[in-house]
Amino acid sequence: MKSTSKCKKIVAGASCALVLAAGITVCVLYATGVLHYAKPAQSKDGSYLFCYFVGNGPDEERIHFAVSRDGYNFEPLNGNKEIIIQTLGKKSVRDPYILKGEDGFYYIIGTDMAASEGWTSNHALITWKSADLIHWTDETVIDIREFGGAFAKTNRAWAPQALWDSEKGQYMVYWAHSTEENDIAAMYYAYTSDFKTLTEPRPLLIREGVQTIDADIIYNAQNGKYYMYFKHDEDQTIAYVTADKMNGPYTDDPTVVSLASSGVEGSSMYNITGTDTWVMLMDQYGKHRYFAQQTTDMEHFLKLKRKDYAMDFSPRHGSVISITDAQYDELVKAFGK
Repeated sequence: MKSTSKCKKIVAGASCALVLAAGITVCVLYATGVLHYAKPAQSKDGSYLFCYFVGNGPDEERIHFAVSRDGYNFEPLNGNKEIIIQTLGKKSVRDPYILKGEDGFYYIIGTDMAASEGWTSNHALITWKSADLIHWTDETVIDIREFGGAFAKTNRAWAPQALWDSEKGQYMVYWAHSTEENDIAAMYYAYTSDFKTLTEPRPLLIREGVQTIDADIIYNAQNGKYYMYFKHDEDQTIAYVTADKMNGPYTDDPTVVSLASSGVEGSSMYNITGTDTWVMLMDQYGKHRYFAQQTTDMEHFLKLKRKDYAMDFSPRHGSVISITDAQYDELVKAFGK
C-alpha cells in the first residue's frame, strides 16, 4: 500500500511538472510571437487587386489576377488562368509588380525570364500599361545589357519594382542585378518617366558576398524613413534596412522580421485602406503557399492565423494594390472568377 501511494505521488508530481513545463513553453511561444497572432484590420474603403504568377513552367509564367473585398481573402479571376500572355522577350514573366502611376494609368513591371532556361539566364525587364486594369497594352522589353560596359554581361535582372520620386518627377525602378563576372546579386536602381526607357543603372544596396534579391521599399510616414525589405539569404528570411531617401544610402545592419517557420522570399507590403495596418505577404516557396503577417510601425510584426486570410490558388511572388469597389466589379465582369 505504501509503495502504491508513493507511485501515485510520483505520477502526480510528474504530471504537475509537465503541466508547468507546458505552461512555460506556451508563455515563451507567446513572448516570441509564435502563438501571438494579429487581428485583421477593418478595411475602410474600396477593394484590392493581387497580381502574380503561378509556377516555373512557360505556361505558368504569365500575369494572373485575384481580387479581395477586405484585403485578406482573395479569389482568383478567370479561373486562375492568365490575364496577360507575354509576346516579347522571353515570352515568360515572373515577379510582377503593379502600381498606379501619377498619370492615372496602371503599370505592371516584371522579370523577363523563363525558368526553364536557368536561374542566371535573363537580362531584361518587361512592362505593360493600362487605363482600366482590363486592357493591357504597350508591352515593352527593357534590356539591361544595352547599357553596355559593366552591364553588357547581365545575367540577372530580377523582381523589379517602382516608386514615384516627387523630387525628381520620375519613377525610381529597382531590381536585383548580377553579371557573369559577379554572380552575387545586389540591388540596383534607375529612373523612368514612361516605363519604356531607363537612365543608366546605379547601385542601391550591395551586401558584399551575400546574395540580395526581392527588395520592396515602403515609406513610413510615422518617422519619415524608407524601409527596404528583402530576402535575407543567410537564413532564408525577410529583413529590412532603412534610409532617409528612397535611393539611399541604406543602413548596413539588417533586421529580420519574417515569422514564417520555413524559408520565404518575394515579400510585398500593402496598406489596409483607412487604417495604419500594413500586410506583408511572402512566398513560402518550400511549402508552395503564401504566408502573411502584419504591422502598424513597419518594424514589429505579428503573423495572421491561416483562417484569417485565403490565398489557396498557388500564387508566386506578386504584389497588391488598392482599387475601387467599382473596379472590383468591372474586373469580375470582364474575367469572371
